[in-house]
Amino acid sequence: MSNKNKLQRFAEVAMLPNVYENHEFHDPHIDDAMGNRMDIKGHWNDLVFKTARPIVLELACGKGEYTTHLAQAHPENNYIGIDIKGARIWIGATMADKLGLDNVAFLRIRIELIEAFFAENEVSEIWITFPDPFLRDSKSNRRLTSHPFLDRYLGVLKAGAIVHLKTDDPTLYAFTQDVLAERNDYKILETTADFYGDVIPSPETHLLTFYEKQHLAAGKKITYTKFVIAIL
Repeated sequence: MSNKNKLQRFAEVAMLPNVYENHEFHDPHIDDAMGNRMDIKGHWNDLVFKTARPIVLELACGKGEYTTHLAQAHPENNYIGIDIKGARIWIGATMADKLGLDNVAFLRIRIELIEAFFAENEVSEIWITFPDPFLRDSKSNRRLTSHPFLDRYLGVLKAGAIVHLKTDDPTLYAFTQDVLAERNDYKILETTADFYGDVIPSPETHLLTFYEKQHLAAGKKITYTKFVIAIL
């Protein structure tokens, strides 16, 4: 994508009614259309969706098509796609807006700030779909299933909430298994190193993202891990 197109999408995404952005890492907040600070934490269903439904997040949502597909398949939930790349979010946000989906929103933030935008017990489920695996050991704490991120999720998830990870990267898959084995506050429910070679009864996971289609076309195996907050 050219820089011109990226800049155009950045401008357009800021105008979409289903996109909320934070522009300052050290001052995590959202402004409304008039430039006033929104007290959005703990009030997503009231201020954004106007309907009380379970809130589901897709982290590192990329182009946002998975968020939108899930919202179409499950109108009983409210979905929020989170990513820092506005030019990518533009695709899913535009799609959801054209479809008139009232249960989809997108949040442009760094995921490290998740606890600044969601209250304790506000989130019912998390999807992590093909995130950057950060393969260097020195960057392992940036992986979305590292201990620091799992700690952050505990600050926003309801008791018994489900977290899903789909990745084509065997290093991230193995890393996640090891991290979860070290914790007693999460419990693995389902896991496979070859999702499409096994049969797992989670039909919504068969929705394909843009990147997943590329991985499958390249002959890569898709891994899947489903885990839950343990009741201690």
